[in-house]
Amino acid sequence: MRLHLPTEAIRWSGRSWRPAAALLVAAAALCAAATQAQAVVQVRSDSPAGFWYGTDSHQIAITGNAPYSEPAIGGRYGGYIGMIGNWAAWQHCHGQVVFSGTDSRRADTNFSSYQLGIGTGVYWFMAGPGVDPNYNGTRSEAYAWGEAQAQRVVADLEGTRYKITYPVVFMDVEIPGNAPSYTPAPDNGWNSVYTSACSGVVKQDSIPAAVDRADFNGFAAYLTTHSSYEAGVYSAPSIWASIFGTGKPSQLSDTYEWTYTGDTSSLSNLPARWCLRDTSTCAQFFGGITGSSKYALMWQWSGGGGTYNGVGDFDQIDGNRTP
Repeated sequence: MRLHLPTEAIRWSGRSWRPAAALLVAAAALCAAATQAQAVVQVRSDSPAGFWYGTDSHQIAITGNAPYSEPAIGGRYGGYIGMIGNWAAWQHCHGQVVFSGTDSRRADTNFSSYQLGIGTGVYWFMAGPGVDPNYNGTRSEAYAWGEAQAQRVVADLEGTRYKITYPVVFMDVEIPGNAPSYTPAPDNGWNSVYTSACSGVVKQDSIPAAVDRADFNGFAAYLTTHSSYEAGVYSAPSIWASIFGTGKPSQLSDTYEWTYTGDTSSLSNLPARWCLRDTSTCAQFFGGITGSSKYALMWQWSGGGGTYNGVGDFDQIDGNRTP
């Protein structure tokens, strides 16, 4: 930093003109403050280059002028991931669809006008075979159920008024528990078969992992052959194993991932390189994918999975690996 001192601060010292001592002290303090402020900005930016902080689902107020900053924690706003649809709403079970048009537009402005982040991406709150109205226990029917969900997603993407710039659609594969505003089935039909899609009444307590995987495969195949989007999945290691086990149906080799483990309710230690700074907490991917894989794309490091932080869902996004 180059400092400019006012002329009235200069006085004759006998042999040369020197700035007054008070001004020297003030200048030093100003320089130190500027250096500290610069350090804060650097800490608040994600790293390494190409990593971004983003948000998902419910709206978080993003204030100020463009280019926009990440709410609450600072750094450039790097992207928004919204729910394009919910199987329960699709089946007329009154399932909630969560998408913030405001946050999407902020993300798209940063991406389109300032080349910052990824813009807007989407996920589908996915149903397992157990809430398929035509469930019969076969892989072929489960595969068709996955295809039917992807068909709806493709139609929704073609009809949306929002600008979807991220080329991956994530299947939200999770066990939400008691969340009636999202689903009438606590496991989304992955581990139990229900009397009907919307009943919430279990008639069978287990589903083979291979049948679950057929549902997943049907969605991915339809999406990639009927649109320009790649297939991705949002889940966590423990949830993934509880649905698909640890054998062949659980293995992923060419599916993009967004994980929510390990997560935190604190916004004090921000992520860098898939880990929270100054901690041993790092992103954990699943299905055989690790953080070094090109298929590891995102980490919901706070706000999801019950880690409520008082603000909302925060994500780390590796823009270097965008397909």
